[in-house]
Amino acid sequence: AVNKMDTTKWSEDRFNEIIKETSTFIKKVGYNPKAVAFVPISGWHGDNMLEESPNMPWYKGWTKETKGGVVKGKTLLDAIDAIEPPARPSDKPLRLPLQDVYKIGGIGTVPVGRVETG
Repeated sequence: AVNKMDTTKWSEDRFNEIIKETSTFIKKVGYNPKAVAFVPISGWHGDNMLEESPNMPWYKGWTKETKGGVVKGKTLLDAIDAIEPPARPSDKPLRLPLQDVYKIGGIGTVPVGRVETG
């Protein structure tokens, strides 16, 4: 999401400038910018968050490439809904990542973590 579009008076030029700069950075870290949905929003006014905004008539929506094909939408909620959850390695052995270890008098050492697969 490209936030605070209200401070630029909902400028299409500024939105495109931010997309260009961000896409360059995304490529450098190894991601495909075509797989990213760029949505101009104003969190303060709620523009393009849940419903289309009348303040940005130039915005025709986002398109991103996924493994399942091309996905399109117009709002931030659409973009969030289009995120594909990662595949869980359910065929892998059990893991218990430790978050903390407590030493309790009279009981001993108690490891605390959560159960995961893979």
